[in-house]
This record gives sequence, C-alpha cells and structure tokens, in this order.
Amino acid sequence: MKKNSKNKSKIHKTKKSSPRTFFTVGIIVLAAALLYLTNAQQWLFPPKGETWRTSPPTTETAQLSSIAPPAKQYEPKEKWLQRAYAIDKLYHEVYTAGWEGANGAIGDAYLFAATHDSSLLYFHTVEHDMRQIINGTWVDDRAWACLAEMYWWNFTGRKNNALVADAEQRYLEARNQGRLSNHEGFWSWYNYPPHAQVNEPIITNSNMNQMASVACWLYEATSDKRFLNDALLVWNGDGRLPGIEQTLYRGNGIWKGKPGRAAFGKQLPWNGTEYCSIGASLYRVTHDPKYKAIVVATAERIMNPANGWVDPHDYFQIHMDGNGAFVHFLMDAYEIAPDELKDIPLKVEKMLEHVWTNHHGKATVTLHRLSDDGIRNGWNPNGGEDGYGVDEVGTVHAQSQAVRAFGVFAYFFNKDHFAEKFPSPKN
Repeated sequence: MKKNSKNKSKIHKTKKSSPRTFFTVGIIVLAAALLYLTNAQQWLFPPKGETWRTSPPTTETAQLSSIAPPAKQYEPKEKWLQRAYAIDKLYHEVYTAGWEGANGAIGDAYLFAATHDSSLLYFHTVEHDMRQIINGTWVDDRAWACLAEMYWWNFTGRKNNALVADAEQRYLEARNQGRLSNHEGFWSWYNYPPHAQVNEPIITNSNMNQMASVACWLYEATSDKRFLNDALLVWNGDGRLPGIEQTLYRGNGIWKGKPGRAAFGKQLPWNGTEYCSIGASLYRVTHDPKYKAIVVATAERIMNPANGWVDPHDYFQIHMDGNGAFVHFLMDAYEIAPDELKDIPLKVEKMLEHVWTNHHGKATVTLHRLSDDGIRNGWNPNGGEDGYGVDEVGTVHAQSQAVRAFGVFAYFFNKDHFAEKFPSPKN
C-alpha cells in the first residue's frame, strides 16, 4: 500500500539518542532484513526435497468480486445456445460440488463468455462458490476443479484473483504430496502419491496429466516459472527420465499406452485426444511449434473415421464416454490451429446434432431425454461404451459432460469468424 504523501512528519523535540541505541536498532533492522531475504529465497528457490510455498493472501485475493443477482433471465436466440441452455437447466438442478459439477462449470464458463449472462456467474460464485468444490481422491478430481476456476478467471477479465489463489492452493497441495512422480521411469501425474496406503491401484493416465494444463494456466496468471517448468517436465522429462511425449507418443498422431478399462488403469482413455488440450496449453505459453504439430496430427487422426475411433457419419465416439471432455479437447486443438483443422467444428456439430436428435430418431438407447433435456453419458446410439456410468441420463455426471460439450461448442460457433465460415444448416 502506498504511503500518503500528505502526512508529513511533525517536527518535535526528542532526547538525543545514545550510540548504544543506534547499535541496537541497527542489529534489529539487519536481523529483520536477513529474515526477509531468507524467506524470500526459500519461496523462490526451495531447497531440494522441500515443499513449495504460496505467496501470502492479499485483500485482492481474499474474496471474489461481488456479484449481484441477475435482473432478468437471459433468453438465447441462436440454436446452439438454446440447446446448451436447455441442458444447463437440468445440470443446475442436479449440481453437486465435486469433479462432475466442475466439468459443467467449465461448460458454463464458455457459455458466459458467449453470452455474458450474469446468472451463470452468480450460480458459480455466489449460489455455488466454485472454490467449495471438493478435491476428491484422485488427482484428476482437483484438476477439473482447477480448470473450472481458471477458465472462469480467464473469461471474467482475468481479475478474479481469488480463483487463481484457490487453484494454486489445490495444485501445490497435490504436488507437495508427491503426486507428480517419476517412480515408474517417466514423469507423470498419479492419482495418489506413490507410497500412499490406499485400497486401490496407484495409476497414471491422461486424466491425471490435465494438471499440466492447470500448471500452464497458473503460469499465465502468476508468471511463476515453476508452474511452466512442471508442465514441461510432464511433457518432455528432465533429460535423465522422459516425459509423456517420449513415453507415449509414436508420431503421426498415434499414442500408445497401457491398456485396460478406461476409468481403471487405461493410460489413454480418449486414445490420445486428451493430449490435444495439454499440447495446446503448452503451445499457448511457449509458442513452440512442436506442440502445435503434435496437437494437429492427433486431432486429424482421431477424427478420421478410417482409424476406428469415431463414427463415419456422425463422428461420435464409438467406444468411450466423457464426451464433454472429448469435445473440449478437440476444440482446444482447433483454437490453436483453425486453418489446419477447419473440419473439426463441422464434425463436432454433426456429433452434437446426432445426440440432440437421438441419432436422427434411430437410437436404440436414449441419448436425449426430451422431457427434461437430460443427456446420456455415452453417445453411441446402441450403447456398449467403455467408461464410467455410461448409461446414466440426466445425472450430474452425464449432464455436466453435456453442458461442457454443448457450452464449449456454442462459444466457438458464436464467435464471428466461426459463424461466418461455418454457418449451421437450417432445420
């Protein structure tokens, strides 16, 4: 805080100070300065094996900007916004403050960016303060929460530093627990610390490594290079042990990792698409064309039906759930390479149209429940996908993924350059 220059010292008589007084004061000042510099050095350059320290909270970061209740309900006019809002209504009714709710909060952040609808901001900062989302057990639970906070920070003018402070605290807690580890011979984020006493497997997969995207956002928000170094460590390794690129990437958009069930050990649940977001984040903060090239190759390969991951007509995932994340990964790729990936928005639009129309009226399972706009978690019209709760319709898990998919797409569709280049077919 700046001192008030108008408050000049008053001239008054004082007793003459003795040399001993000056010496004592000098010792105190010197000790205080050394203590300050020592603490500052420990924060900036923590000794090996010690935990990171966060900067002390300030008035600016202590609370969210005050938000007033909306004066009236927002009524979208454009088709994709209307559909996103219809899905959002049920999501708000079934919302819970966990990783599922966090996925929907990401979708709402994109809807807010497209509409500036203050009711969305009010929902996630006052009615359901997103800082109250629980960290859960696996590290990806908090990754989704951190990403929700950082997207809202970004789309509200990058001024709500309370969201950054909360995301930073979540991140550093996980890091200080040792969840960023190389105990399997490469650097990656793990669901639990390597030596945790838990009654389930300790694993890594691309869900866990969304913490690398969180690190990129925190670097942008704080300019603290430790976060950038963490993200680079996950991708590139440290020179002695590799990161995920050398361990999992085979070139030409092909990723290979441990097999298994998608929610219980498979290293690449979305067949590599998930690294589009992490690569896009690294490209955004480093401008290194290497990341962009891998992102483009991955998105092109995954959305080419000849490779077996998506349907040849409607481009939905044949074998996997988590469709809100899947759509977001693809649109993150498109955002950094719109010229190279011009077909991605068109394919995503067909995918969402397929869901909204229940596979054009031919689905054998309910994809879109017309009574309340509940959306199924898996989007294969005949069911049978891998994942977690794939048959759920309208639950917070399924609905939050739908909000994320439709919200992210509606945001891009309603950006001027996108709407002009790729007008929606009338129906």
